[in-house]
Amino acid sequence: MVWLSRCCCRKYGNFVDHLRVFVKGGSGGMGLPRLGGQGGEGGDVWVVASKDLSLKRIKDRYPEKRFVAEVGDNSVVRALKGKKGSDREILAPPGITVTNDNGKVLGVLNVVGDKVRVARGGQGGSFHSSFHPSKGQVRHVRLDLKLIADMGLVGFPNAGKSTLLSAISHATPEIASYPFTTLKPEIGKVMYDDHKQVSVADLPGLIEGAHMNRGMGHKFLKHVERTKQLLLVVDVCGFQLASKTPFRSAFQAVQLLAKELELYKEELLSKPAILVVNKMDLPEAGEKLDELMHQLDNQEDFRHLIPEDMVPSHFPTFSHTVPVSASSGLGVAHLQQLIRQSLEEQDAKATERQRHDKLRELRKAVPLAPGPASPKWGLPYQA
Repeated sequence: MVWLSRCCCRKYGNFVDHLRVFVKGGSGGMGLPRLGGQGGEGGDVWVVASKDLSLKRIKDRYPEKRFVAEVGDNSVVRALKGKKGSDREILAPPGITVTNDNGKVLGVLNVVGDKVRVARGGQGGSFHSSFHPSKGQVRHVRLDLKLIADMGLVGFPNAGKSTLLSAISHATPEIASYPFTTLKPEIGKVMYDDHKQVSVADLPGLIEGAHMNRGMGHKFLKHVERTKQLLLVVDVCGFQLASKTPFRSAFQAVQLLAKELELYKEELLSKPAILVVNKMDLPEAGEKLDELMHQLDNQEDFRHLIPEDMVPSHFPTFSHTVPVSASSGLGVAHLQQLIRQSLEEQDAKATERQRHDKLRELRKAVPLAPGPASPKWGLPYQA
């Protein structure tokens, strides 16, 4: 039995997934020349992963987006070694990648408690600096949120991703029968009767050309990078985004989704994936499913159905293909179990790889013991 709970992104209005802030370390304190006193170091600025926070809250609470650490105390007669200035912390949600203006990664915050120093405080004045302090580091840094989830729902608009998330987790994303309902990521948690939890992220719908930042583009695709596995969701009867855009069958939708992921970052296709064929309650859904399964079993034979520039370099493979109706609940319980099974299989393989890697390292570190030496030649006996 599976019981369900809701755990979704807080609704603070428009979703914010990146923020550029000014940071400045505190200047050091003055030294005391006549007594050889040393000034205190300036405080540092840190980004710290904290629970129940969002970049939107940081933006609203600190509209100037300036974070400055405290100056170190001067050296005085009653305290020859000045006190270090207080550090300044920027509390941010887990999943943050911190970069400088040149794009260099300064650190990644994966779990609550992770921290990275983004501005170092200046040194206090001392004998070596003629008792003059140095200023703190000054820079702009970018906080880029990439949601961390076990599974990421990927699909074209109106494929039923939000309805599916609601069905498997009781999250309550906005649901409607028109495209682009989801304009920000939504996370639901599937909770099993043994208290196992699996997080599933519903991400804004892709459109053709998303890899070139069309539509939600990179704003969506970057969140796929931090999910362990993918749930590709397609409408069994195909879809048409607008009257002036071409109709795409379910098979074409699968291939175009794979191509968009590949063009954005090829390694995304190496993630384990489950194909969810949705809307099985529609008329002729059974026939459409049979056609799709035949095409997936013979993908090379049907590549002519895909626009030439959108044929994936490698046709996608799926650990499971699951027909469901998110609106009626058909196949949802089976999908929940397969999600857990697929994640556990992935974890088991990763553990086995780590064990083999560790054994290899141990074998390299420990040389083979030599055999007994030959009295005449000083060489080991041959077995």
